[in-house]
Amino acid sequence: MTHTFDTAAMAACPFMPVFGAPALSMERGLGTELWDTDGKRYLDFLGGIAVTSLGHANPVIAEAISRQASTLLHVSNFFTNPQATAAAVKVNELLEAATGHAGQLFFTNSGAESNECALKLARKWGGRGRHTVVSAFGSFHGRTLATLAATGQPAKHEPFAPMPDGFKHVAWGDLDELRASVDSSVAAVIIEPIQGEGGVNPAPAGYLQGVRDICDEVGALMIVDEIQTGFARTGHWFGFEIDGVSPDVVTLAKAMGNGMPVGACWARTEVAAVFEPGDHGSTYSGTAIATAAVSAVVDEMRRIDAPALATAKGERLSGLLLELPQVTSVRGAGLILGVQLVEGIDAPAVYRRLTELGLICNAVNGSTLRLLPPITVSDDELVEAVGLIRQALLEAAG
Repeated sequence: MTHTFDTAAMAACPFMPVFGAPALSMERGLGTELWDTDGKRYLDFLGGIAVTSLGHANPVIAEAISRQASTLLHVSNFFTNPQATAAAVKVNELLEAATGHAGQLFFTNSGAESNECALKLARKWGGRGRHTVVSAFGSFHGRTLATLAATGQPAKHEPFAPMPDGFKHVAWGDLDELRASVDSSVAAVIIEPIQGEGGVNPAPAGYLQGVRDICDEVGALMIVDEIQTGFARTGHWFGFEIDGVSPDVVTLAKAMGNGMPVGACWARTEVAAVFEPGDHGSTYSGTAIATAAVSAVVDEMRRIDAPALATAKGERLSGLLLELPQVTSVRGAGLILGVQLVEGIDAPAVYRRLTELGLICNAVNGSTLRLLPPITVSDDELVEAVGLIRQALLEAAG
């Protein structure tokens, strides 16, 4: 999305200027396509940052939300509802199959809330004196104060210093440094299978297993942040399956509701058991309408075999991109891809030109484009998108 940081435009905008003033106003979407308020069509290869994995206005999800909206929206945490129970059972089934452990979850409204829940769970698991959480530089775990402190990007900390204590950061992919940093004060290590916001950096082969081993050696929890990688985007239901590890805690959001704001923090049963009544809560946790969407997403992803689709379409997209002379490599897994450009081509300028041409993506650093199209993207749309990228790169190369 193109944003402007023009002072006058930001002053006239009704929103706080945390993203700048949006230059586009989107009115409707269908599948991979979006239309702005001027009627211009775009291919959405950002997917609301990995949210609309089943495409915009997916009829199955829309029908589930519509049906629930006319039945029951909210009843408070004094009760549960059939939709929340059904969705929790389905998500637990996916995670129990992936981890080999029975578990329980807490529904949230966002990825940051999911990680906040995981951090609290880890601190209570560790007990007094064992509250430190270790994460990797380049990571992104949210924008609340605690999840920002867990985020391994010091530049994002500076405006809000001092940050909450109890967090350490180590070099991404360096198991020796991680082992040296994990002492008796460490309650947990939180890690992304692929650093999305940090540059689309996949964990090196064997890294996640190494993190698992270190956590086992010291009795710390392994928390895997699946907020961007979860729900089939990597070609697996969860990104940690790429390395075949079994985490203790998994955090979820984004594609979980295909646009409905919902997330979850899942933990092995014995870990979840450290929470007692009153330890945690959220007014909108597990609302009927949000969990109706979750249930429909799981059913639809199972029906279309979303992991297999993400793998096949990711390979097709990567192959097309690697034919472009201005692309040096494509990294990631499934349909979370970082497109590395040749030296001298400015990725932010390319993504702004792509927006003008009708393709939405973004740049995660000065030389890398990030592509997160819906898993339902068609082959024709993949070809059309790469054609637009080819045009923008030819213009950028002069």
